[in-house]
Amino acid sequence: MTPRKERADAARNREAVLAAADDLFARSESPRSVSMDDVAAAAGVGKGTLFRRFGDRTGLIRVLVERRIEPLRQAVEAGPAPLGPTAEPRERVLALLDAVLQFKLDNRHLALALEEAGSASPYQADHYAWWHTTLQCTLRRLPGMADSGFTAHALLATTRADLVEHLAGQEHMTPEQMRSHLAAFAARILDS
Repeated sequence: MTPRKERADAARNREAVLAAADDLFARSESPRSVSMDDVAAAAGVGKGTLFRRFGDRTGLIRVLVERRIEPLRQAVEAGPAPLGPTAEPRERVLALLDAVLQFKLDNRHLALALEEAGSASPYQADHYAWWHTTLQCTLRRLPGMADSGFTAHALLATTRADLVEHLAGQEHMTPEQMRSHLAAFAARILDS
């Protein structure tokens, strides 16, 4: 059975909702302060439209994040080195971590909103599972990497949005400093 084509007005509403939500999260001091009522009003749609389309606030945030992460996902799954699957494992691990950090720096408001959503563990989210699996599989290719699952979790913890926000906001660390520190830390883990 072929999927039903989306109506033009439904597509316009979806785009209006995503643009409004993205703008509200970007301008808010705290992602928690953005409600579905706020998004509906900014998009000019009824709140019911939001819930039918996205399920809840977390579902809306996930769609925004997935839309932004898709080009990166394609580069990781099928692109050239250093991110792509044919890269040398050590180089790829460092590139993957840098890509996660850069994504969170570029999308601080959305990454923080998603991690703060609170409806379930951030470690059970699809995007986290994908990053973890990709990193774990790459770590397994390194000689002597006994516990690639734990190491992947530990390395990804260094890129949590709340940590990135703390380092940027409270410690005034620049993106370049964060990326440099992360690369040096990950290299020490991989070389130990």
